Amino acid sequence: MTLWGGRFETETSERLRRFGDSISFDSRLYAADVRGSIAYASALERAGVITAQELQQLVDGLDQVLGEFERDTFEVQPGDEDIHTAVERRLGELIGPVAGKLHTGRSRNDQVATDLRLYLLDVMTALEQALVELQAAIVTKAEAHLDVLMPGYTHLQQAQPVLFGHWLMSYFWKLQRDRDRLSGVAERCSVSPLGAGALAGNPFPIDRGALAAELGFAAVAQNSIDAVSDRDYVVEFLSWAALVQVHLSGLAEDLIIWSSREFGFVQLDEAYTTGSSLMPQKRNPDSLELMRAKSGRIAGHLLGTLTTLKGLPSAYNKDLQEDKEALFDTLDTLALELPLATAAIGTLQVNAQRMAAALDDAMLATELADYLVRKGIPFRQSHHLAGQAVRKAETTGVSLQALDLAEYAAIHPVFAADLYDVLDVRQAVAARDVEGGTAPAAVRLQIERARALLAG
Repeated sequence: MTLWGGRFETETSERLRRFGDSISFDSRLYAADVRGSIAYASALERAGVITAQELQQLVDGLDQVLGEFERDTFEVQPGDEDIHTAVERRLGELIGPVAGKLHTGRSRNDQVATDLRLYLLDVMTALEQALVELQAAIVTKAEAHLDVLMPGYTHLQQAQPVLFGHWLMSYFWKLQRDRDRLSGVAERCSVSPLGAGALAGNPFPIDRGALAAELGFAAVAQNSIDAVSDRDYVVEFLSWAALVQVHLSGLAEDLIIWSSREFGFVQLDEAYTTGSSLMPQKRNPDSLELMRAKSGRIAGHLLGTLTTLKGLPSAYNKDLQEDKEALFDTLDTLALELPLATAAIGTLQVNAQRMAAALDDAMLATELADYLVRKGIPFRQSHHLAGQAVRKAETTGVSLQALDLAEYAAIHPVFAADLYDVLDVRQAVAARDVEGGTAPAAVRLQIERARALLAG
């Protein structure tokens, strides 16, 4: 039995049914649907629309429906076009005609909007915890390798020496911004559309504020037309997820490169790699490659949803059903991916010797420029002179440390024997002791602040 067939003389086309039914994917909203229905039944009783006895029948019946879903014994019937139809149909089978009173003044338009917000709020709580666990793994790994030096890169070219922990902590702060943004998405998601009806509001004296509070919403939607059509929170979540994916992709890309034999800076645990069907020696970083690839998928969901919403006429349109598969796939992807990233970081092996061997003292050219600045030479001129020293070392086939003092003096007479004191990788790292820098003390401070954020 459909919820809307009274004015129709013919059955809906089977093709349209297959095309338009959403029960195959929106059934995961069952708990939110039951929860919202119980709250709405209570609101109807407070408004004098149903009796206390009818309320109890509805609540008992809805609890039974919920139990069937949780025990995986609920049987979807051919007429169940969506989760709302399925729940109401089964409720009627369990408690009889009183089930028909539940939908008084309520539309599937405000019902689905309520269900989706409730569901997303619950899932966002779990996702934030997954982010926290990934951040904790990053902090632990960084703290365990505070003395490990590595080349820092820009344009994938060696730039300046940094601590491995400093590089790794850069992803902590990206994820911290993700957590902050998620709080904003949750705040704007926590708005109750229930009581908005199809688009014009509820004709019965429903206390929407009490109804919202009972469901845990922070606010009530102020316009019934906007309430049923608003999917900003879905777009915001997908945008948030796309940026999380970009951050995870960046982390994955770095580790993919650095786990290659040519670099050998890190090694993934075997549990997070796969082999080749042809080449017995291979250990492929499939976990990281898929993490990188999911960025395109999630960004596609965001673009698809924006395109669906573009140009819709006011209030509810069936187009809005398209929000769910994109949202659910994004949620499922992150629910699998974030714990995987946490495990990959937690079991990552760090090869400090390979990182140290890759340190080229050409990266200390900036130290030469700074040395000249301390001698009173303007930085732009110092930069040029240090560049000449790098070229001289290259053409003579030696390192900056091995370049003869006479060669330096020929570039500029201010170069003296003390220039060799600055050509030290650990000293170069330690010198960057400003807040947020790569010096050991600065990285320890980062870690302390990170732990405080995780504890708070």
